Amino acid sequence: MVIAARRSSLPELSALLGLFAFLVLLAFARPLDHDESQYVAAAQLARHGIIYRDFAYLQTPLQPLLFGFLSGAWAFPGIRLLNALLGAASVALVYAASRSVGAGRRTAFLAAGLFACCDILLFSATVARNDMLPACLLSGALWLMVRQAQGSGGRTTAMVIGALLSAATAAKLSYAMPALAYGGLTLIDRRHRPVWLMIGALPPAAFVAFSWLAAPDAFAFDVLRFPTAAPEQFYAAGRAWKLALWARALDLLKFLALGPALLAVAMAIKERRRDRLTIMLDVMIVAGLVAAILPAPTWRQYLLVMLPPLFVRASLLAAMVRPPRWLRASTAIFVAAGLAPSLLALVAAARSGLPLLGAIDDGRALRVAMDRQHVAGPVATLSPQFVPATGRPIDPRFAAGPFFFRSTGLLSAADERRFALVSRETAAGQLAAQPPGAIVTGGEGPWTSGDAALDTALGDIARAQGWQATRVSDTPFTLYSRPR
Repeated sequence: MVIAARRSSLPELSALLGLFAFLVLLAFARPLDHDESQYVAAAQLARHGIIYRDFAYLQTPLQPLLFGFLSGAWAFPGIRLLNALLGAASVALVYAASRSVGAGRRTAFLAAGLFACCDILLFSATVARNDMLPACLLSGALWLMVRQAQGSGGRTTAMVIGALLSAATAAKLSYAMPALAYGGLTLIDRRHRPVWLMIGALPPAAFVAFSWLAAPDAFAFDVLRFPTAAPEQFYAAGRAWKLALWARALDLLKFLALGPALLAVAMAIKERRRDRLTIMLDVMIVAGLVAAILPAPTWRQYLLVMLPPLFVRASLLAAMVRPPRWLRASTAIFVAAGLAPSLLALVAAARSGLPLLGAIDDGRALRVAMDRQHVAGPVATLSPQFVPATGRPIDPRFAAGPFFFRSTGLLSAADERRFALVSRETAAGQLAAQPPGAIVTGGEGPWTSGDAALDTALGDIARAQGWQATRVSDTPFTLYSRPR
C-alpha cells in the first residue's frame, strides 16, 4: 500500500519539479526590471538596520527581514530563485486545497496547472519583487481554511491560518483585504474559531506595529502615502490616461486574459453551486479583486492575490470534470496567451543571452572597478540591486531606487533627510553634505525598463561636484570616485 501511494503521487511530484525547473529557467531569462531595485536593497539593509527608521521601504516590512540571509553576488539572483520556489509551492498548495474541497486528482491537477499557466503568476514568480511570498502564504492559508470549513481543523489550525494571513499582509498590504474578508466570515460562522484566528494573527501584526513605532512618520509615508501619491504624480505628467477608469478596466481584462484566469472568472460566475465552501471561496476571490484594483494604475502582479482562491474554486466547477469541446478549445487559447510572454522571453534569451547571468557578470565587473579605485563606504545609485555583488554597502538614502528620486515635492528637504530619502531636487545638497563612498550610474535604461534620464541627472550632479568618472568596460555602468 505504501509503495502504491508513492507511485500515485509520482506524477504530481514530477510535475512540481518540472514547474520549478521551468520557473528557474525563466528567472534567468526574464528581462531585468527596475522595480526589483528596492526589494534587493531592503533585504540587504535590513541585515544591519531597522526598516523605515534607517532606510525607506515602500511596502509592509516582512519580506526584507526574511530575505536578508541572501547576500553578496547572489543577493539579486537569489531573490528571483527564491520567488521561483515560492511560485512552485503556491501551485502545489492550490492543488492540495483543491483536493481538500473534494476535487478528484485529475481535476485538482488541471486547476493547479491552469493556475501555473497564468502570466500573472509566471511574471511574479520570476522577478525579485514582493508578490510571491504573500501569495504563497495566502495559498497555504487557503488550504487550511478549506479544512476548517469542513470541520476537520481546530484551534491550532485557526491560529496557523491567522498567522499566515497576517504574515501575508505584513509582506504586502493588499493582502489585508482577503485577510479582513475571511475574518468577517469567521464572525458569521464560528466553526472557523475567530478568537484563535486573531491570536494566531498577533505575532506578524506585532512585528508591523514595532516597525511603525520605530519610525511612525516614515512608516506612514512609505507604506500609506507614497504608493498613492507617487504614481498619480508620475503618470499625470505624461500618461494620465493610465489612471482613467476605462484604462484600468482594460488593463484588468488584459492581464486576466493572459492565461485562463479570465475564463475561470466567467465559469465561476456561471456556476450555480452555492454552499459553505463556494461562498467562502467567492468572498476571497472578490476581496482579492478589490485589493488588486485599488492601486492605480493596474499592473498584472496586483492580480495575483485573487488567483489562488479562483483556481481552487475552478476545481469545483462541473465543467472541469467533463469539459465540453468549446471549453477545451477556449482553455487552450487562453493557456497559449498566458505562456506567450514567458516563451518570448526564453526566445530572446536564447538569442542574446540570459539577462540574469549578464547582471551577475556586470556586478563582478563593477566590483573589480571599485577595487581598482579603492572604493570604501556606501554606494549611491538608482540601481541598488547591483551593489551587493560589489561587496560594498548600499547608501540607505537610495534604498528606494529610482522611485522616490523621480518624485517632486512629496516631502520637504528636512523630511527627506529625516526619512533617509533623496529626490532629484535635493540630491546635490545631500551628496555634498554627506558624500557616499562612490556613485554609480547606468543601471537605469531600456535593459531594466527604467528611465535613463534619471541616471543622467545623477551623473550630472556627480560631475558638477568634481567626482571622477570611470566607464566600467563591457557594462552599462559609470563609476564616480570621490573628488580629490
